[in-house]
Amino acid sequence: MTEPCLNSAEKKFVEMLKKEDNPPLYDLSPEDARIFLKNLQRKHYKEIEADTRDINIFTPIGGNVDIRVIRPKNNHEKLPAILYVHGGGWILGDKEVYDMPSKKLADETNSVVIFVDYTKSPEAKYPTALNQIYGVLMYITENHDEFNIFQDKIAIAGDSAGGNMAAATAIRAKKENGPKIASQVLIYPVTDADMNSKSYDDFKNGPWLTKKAMEWFFNAYISNQKQQNDIYVSPLKADIEDLKGLPPALIITDENDILRDEGEAYARKLDAAGVDTMSVRINGTFHDFFMLNALADTASAKGAMLLVSSFLQKALH
Repeated sequence: MTEPCLNSAEKKFVEMLKKEDNPPLYDLSPEDARIFLKNLQRKHYKEIEADTRDINIFTPIGGNVDIRVIRPKNNHEKLPAILYVHGGGWILGDKEVYDMPSKKLADETNSVVIFVDYTKSPEAKYPTALNQIYGVLMYITENHDEFNIFQDKIAIAGDSAGGNMAAATAIRAKKENGPKIASQVLIYPVTDADMNSKSYDDFKNGPWLTKKAMEWFFNAYISNQKQQNDIYVSPLKADIEDLKGLPPALIITDENDILRDEGEAYARKLDAAGVDTMSVRINGTFHDFFMLNALADTASAKGAMLLVSSFLQKALH
């Protein structure tokens, strides 16, 4: 165990949670855990102007999928697109929970964010959500005029479990000669289902994401232990050959996070495969700092958004 080293704003957030004395997520039903996260986000919500529309599309590989299309306010120009895959351990999160960060991402990058509201676990098991995400990627590429986006300027981004599926989608698109992805942004991604890194030992009890929570998430997502070794579940297990030719990557990790080491290990493996990769660790913060509304105004979150937006601006504009 390592004592977390937190910035003052992050400390206040952790202290607030301790005072509320909420039960761990893994002791709740999936539905109650979803309600907890929604209520937490609503408590710290600030409206961000953007043009949004919610639609349902049909994809041959993923069936019917709900997506939210987010454009910068009053911008009707043809723009690049960012396919965003949200986190939440495959169980939590949706377009409401991610309303603030997804709108901010569209505004900061001057791009159209296509937010995939995939079917969550345990209601849907692997690879259902992954098929939906890949199906949406194919759909928006083929039907780019419907969204007024550039066909050759589509990036993929995701955080946590969403970072896991974004990484997997990038690998899959390459292996299956699918749509060309311009760049990938992986924010504190899950890359290894073995859960045996040093950071797992150091931060197994938090300060936010815990090892028990990750065990709960994986048990909901995959059907058996054998699937842990699938490269679309554990991208870190992909061979160098699988990673060669992947789009340029930005990987952001954070200091006090069980997922820190595997995210950085994946960045090193991408680099070894010849992928143009930038890896940045944000100190003083913890898992989910990028998406939590309560931390949106912290130096950590604002700095990470600046990194993400500048990386995507360069890749897409």
